[in-house]
Amino acid sequence: MSKNKQPAPAAPKEPGLLISLVPIFSVFILLLLALIKYDVDIQIPLIIASVISGLISALVLKNPWKDIEKGIIDSITNAMQAILIACIIGLIIGSWISGGIVPSIIYYGLKILSPRFFLVTCLIVCSVISISTGSSWTTAGTLGVAMVGIGISMGIPAPVTAGCVVSGAYFGDKMSPFSDTTNLAPAVSGTTIFAHIRHMMYTTGVSYALACVAFMILNLRYTAGNDNSGTIARVSRDLADNFVVSPLLLLPLLILFLMIYFKTPAIPGLIFSVALGIFCAVCVQHQGITEIGTALSYGYTSKTGNQVLDDLLTKGGLQNMMWTVSLILCSLTFGGIMHQSGMLHTIGENILKLAKGNRGLIVATGFTAIVINFICGEQYLSILLTGKMYKEEYEKRDLAPQNLSRALEDFGTITSPLIPWTTCAVAMSTYLGVPTVQYLPYAFFNLLNPLVAIAFAVLGITIRKRSEVPPEDIVSAGSDVPDVF
Repeated sequence: MSKNKQPAPAAPKEPGLLISLVPIFSVFILLLLALIKYDVDIQIPLIIASVISGLISALVLKNPWKDIEKGIIDSITNAMQAILIACIIGLIIGSWISGGIVPSIIYYGLKILSPRFFLVTCLIVCSVISISTGSSWTTAGTLGVAMVGIGISMGIPAPVTAGCVVSGAYFGDKMSPFSDTTNLAPAVSGTTIFAHIRHMMYTTGVSYALACVAFMILNLRYTAGNDNSGTIARVSRDLADNFVVSPLLLLPLLILFLMIYFKTPAIPGLIFSVALGIFCAVCVQHQGITEIGTALSYGYTSKTGNQVLDDLLTKGGLQNMMWTVSLILCSLTFGGIMHQSGMLHTIGENILKLAKGNRGLIVATGFTAIVINFICGEQYLSILLTGKMYKEEYEKRDLAPQNLSRALEDFGTITSPLIPWTTCAVAMSTYLGVPTVQYLPYAFFNLLNPLVAIAFAVLGITIRKRSEVPPEDIVSAGSDVPDVF
């Protein structure tokens, strides 16, 4: 045997629960300090937490750096389409404001919508559009921007309307057969998409009804006895004075929804929407190339003289999305290390041990989905990881896969825009111009749905056995589920 032969590297260790929780507590404390005490952007706490988890993975668990790096890259790669879409919607917002499309939506919305029922109308309209398109991001980045402007003009604070937009957008994202999450959850659970949607109607329907009541009560608080006709008239006048306003400028919104409805690939469809905005800016608003290029790069700058309107319409642009992209990358880096090192799996296994009975299993599933959203910052990872982690246990307990798929959406999809560093929350706050912590208390549907799901689980309502569902509702999961890990 050669004396110079190098010893084989030590095999990576399995992480215990205590060591796995160190990065979780670290990121939680750092984020609280950043958000509450020091007013520091949350990218920095996420970077520090990533360093802590990376050191634990390398020095304590003995994972080689190439494996840690691969975990980070795989995590970012899985969210690359979402990152590209976020950037393109930044271009859409800039071009659509520059082209007068968003101002026209606000102008005609102020004439059509009643202040007395605005929030409920906003919820329903955003829900219908999101169901039709299957895209919460597109709904918020186009119609949602206008709805916030209409609400402000009616005397309703921006965080309230933003919470309403998020509620409607995620109701559609959850229930639409065109939505990625609505297809992914049943695929990873082993059921069909329509069986999944039918089973979600129970918890989702109750949550939506309660949200409607909450928004109606809140609407009365801001509009009862208030005469906002002067503000509405002033905003309408300022829009007409600074933009060419026409019903024809509503066509790009309709074209966008039709493209998504007929399953035009997301990125080409969104790029075509940018082209429509540029066309309107040149041919209708008569803007020059320099103005349009600036709006696309750095966002549109409104100079109407109306401070409320200028704050609303000064947004969009590719460069303004870079803060969003950096936050997504930092979040995915932390999540990638946690998954690659096995620490995330250890946490999930220990949560499963606490699940006593079928009701406890469903609650544990939901809690795990929220934890993965918190750690990884990505709803797709929440659905995939949680689904793969619990699918076998549901089968062992003779539970229909619809129970699992519904839990993945009731907790994973719905909570994703409520955690400030997730890709969904960053997108919502950027598009709507309202920080997550400000719209969160008013995203009633998103807050209520997990609570209703827990109540259904604890009371044993609509928990189905495999023998109680039609055989055609149970399919083999795996062939259509991306094995991203």
